[in-house]
Amino acid sequence: MEGFFTQSIIYLGAAVICVPVAKRLGLSSVIGYLAAGMLIGPFLLGFVGKEGKDIMHFAEFGVVMMLFLIGLELEPQNLWNMRKLILGAGLTQVAGTTILSAAVSLVLGLQWNQALAISFAVAMSSTAIALQSLKEKGLMQSAAGQHSFAVLLFQDISVIPILAILPLLAVASVQASGEHITYLDTFPSWAQTLIVLSAVGLVILIGRYAIVPLLRLVAKTRLRELFTASALLIVIGIAYLMTLVGLSPALGTFLAGVILAGSEFRHELESDLDPFKGLLLGLFFMAVGASINFHLISARPAEIFALTLLVMAGKFAVLFIIGKVFRLSAGQNLIFCFGLAGIGEFAFVLFSFISQVQITDKETTDMLMAITAISMALSPVFMLINEKVLLPKFGVRKETKQDADEIDEQHKVIIAGFSHFGSTVGRFLRANGVEATILDNNTDTVDLLRKMGFKVFYGDATRADLLESAGAAEAKILISAIDSPETTMQLVETVKKHFPDLELMIRSKNRFDAYELMDIGVNDVYRENLDTSIRLGKDVLIKLGHRAYSAHRSAQNFMKYDEAAMKELAAQRHDLKQYISGVREQIALQEELLRKDLQHNPSESDHDWDSELLRNSITGKQKNS
Repeated sequence: MEGFFTQSIIYLGAAVICVPVAKRLGLSSVIGYLAAGMLIGPFLLGFVGKEGKDIMHFAEFGVVMMLFLIGLELEPQNLWNMRKLILGAGLTQVAGTTILSAAVSLVLGLQWNQALAISFAVAMSSTAIALQSLKEKGLMQSAAGQHSFAVLLFQDISVIPILAILPLLAVASVQASGEHITYLDTFPSWAQTLIVLSAVGLVILIGRYAIVPLLRLVAKTRLRELFTASALLIVIGIAYLMTLVGLSPALGTFLAGVILAGSEFRHELESDLDPFKGLLLGLFFMAVGASINFHLISARPAEIFALTLLVMAGKFAVLFIIGKVFRLSAGQNLIFCFGLAGIGEFAFVLFSFISQVQITDKETTDMLMAITAISMALSPVFMLINEKVLLPKFGVRKETKQDADEIDEQHKVIIAGFSHFGSTVGRFLRANGVEATILDNNTDTVDLLRKMGFKVFYGDATRADLLESAGAAEAKILISAIDSPETTMQLVETVKKHFPDLELMIRSKNRFDAYELMDIGVNDVYRENLDTSIRLGKDVLIKLGHRAYSAHRSAQNFMKYDEAAMKELAAQRHDLKQYISGVREQIALQEELLRKDLQHNPSESDHDWDSELLRNSITGKQKNS
């Protein structure tokens, strides 16, 4: 226990010292964590991780929790909406990098099965580093951010079939003795593949028929800490199940997160675990830094660094071509390429499995681990060089400074996010004589809108200083048309903290996002599909013979009653049984109110909107005039 406390103090102390220093120097927090890990690791000061064993415990737990949260964010509807980008950019990147890497490996003298197995791992990029860096810079909703997320998502999903394929590439069975023997090792290669696929299917079935019902029982206790403990129990239990059949526990938790992403508990789990997310990612990056074997690197420095740069250059070339095909601008393409050029944390999982089934020997595996760790450490450095040196040459930074200087033209209305939703609101306001200060952090969108005649400023609207320069202190209304619920929540928190008198009118993707906004005090929430759905229903009524004004009045009343019902149901959503009962009551109430509206509002005058008599009367007056 004393050793645990000592190591905890060392880890946290190193993070508290190194990360602020890195941020003060203008570097990413990821570099700070990596530097802290290198400093306290077994190959420099040696404060923690004798022989690397303790380090890997931290790394394993960090990866497990990180991948659970990543899986939890993969909402099925969002995946379906991004399917073309995921399959297009993601599949092309994995396939292109694998083919290129395998070809180079064959030239270097590796056997075909070794070359293919290693290339699968090399194709992976660091989800943790890339997403963390993009979020810190407010670029998740930019073109580079969306393409990066699509590629990383496909990589995460592709690990499942890759782990199933690897046993088929093994040329020798693991001996029946040794500390790494697992239940899976006692079967031939073809049976191992079937067991892997069966284990994945079992996790899916357990998630659907056991995990969600269990969480519903726990939720009824209304004890938040018990709910969090149950979630952790499920995650660790599934990870242990996957370990029994020789699979990575990180893969198991990723699947668990994906399963829970479609449940009604997704937002509660994210809310409960979010405070731990940053710290766990930090511990993971520190573990990566501490795991770099400087003894091996010092013995073969030229070879290892040359191979690292060769790998990153090859991945950069593949990504650059993909960016060109998908028509990314030069600046966005550089962000996309540098962010994903390094090898990712999933490579540690794959290399461990490759070694376990004896596709490669221990010396080769250690070298591959070193190359992976170095590439992960270099990725934030290259991203910083890109930001400070290369992007200004393409006008990205110059554009940002120029925009900041131009935001002295302030209006009573500010619009954050000017894609399809925001641009429609902006065009409507401008057509009615209301000008707005428009902010967007997608350089491609900004360039396009400027060509179309809109005055749009590039920048991250969640930054208080940018809102200040946009006139938030004097403006009356801020409209958030941002697509990302997470970014929207950050914007709301920033405005409430720094500009409490600024009225917020917020777009939400669905009813549950609206609930979360209402919880933090946002009164004017607009679900993006509500008006469109009601307008379609109104048009159906008209086509079926209902009078236009009657249909219009019914649509307006339905919207009013639905907004009122949403406020009533917000407090009930944490108890599924109570929520369902409340929904049924509100639906019945809305239908009853609409029927009463029709009874108490005679429709004799409704023909004024669409009667043939009125149209003929207007036509006759026009002819006479």
